[in-house]
Amino acid sequence: MYHPDLLRHPESCPSLVLNADYTPLSYYPLSLWPWQTAIKAVFLDRVNIVSSYEREVHSPSLDMKIPSVIALKNYVKPSEYPAFTRFNLFLRDKFACQYCGSEQNLTFDHVIPRRQKGRTTWENVATACLPCNLKKGGRTPQQAHMQLHQRPIKPTNWQLQEHGRAFPPNFLHDTWHDWLYWDIELEG
Repeated sequence: MYHPDLLRHPESCPSLVLNADYTPLSYYPLSLWPWQTAIKAVFLDRVNIVSSYEREVHSPSLDMKIPSVIALKNYVKPSEYPAFTRFNLFLRDKFACQYCGSEQNLTFDHVIPRRQKGRTTWENVATACLPCNLKKGGRTPQQAHMQLHQRPIKPTNWQLQEHGRAFPPNFLHDTWHDWLYWDIELEG
């Protein structure tokens, strides 16, 4: 009987990367390395293999199972605040318009419009769907008679990681579950 991992092409065998404290480097996007990078890190003695796929790769002198979970040997201190990017903004706002809650046609809106001297900062930009953004136009929410669900804030990396846990990737290998979801209810 063939194990499902044996049928996988190596390209579909990424390694989950854990920090030295055995927490994922990031949840969203999930900290994954291609199998080649993981094996290189093993040979450079930068990681410990926590778990492996059944799939092996071969060289003239070595057969090795592809690592499915690796842990860094040296702790990487995460920065306190994330970069201000469109993706991180959407993640902060949980991929929903901050005016109507829609998850379609997302863009971003300056709460105090730039033409009214509003700046492009965490505290002045919110996720908005295209219809709400067009409706609000170059006005403040009060001028447009629109209400923000949440006041925009500068999030910490921890806050974004917590939001990211609500959006799991399409593929989660069985060996990853123990490292990703510490707060789920255990089955009795």
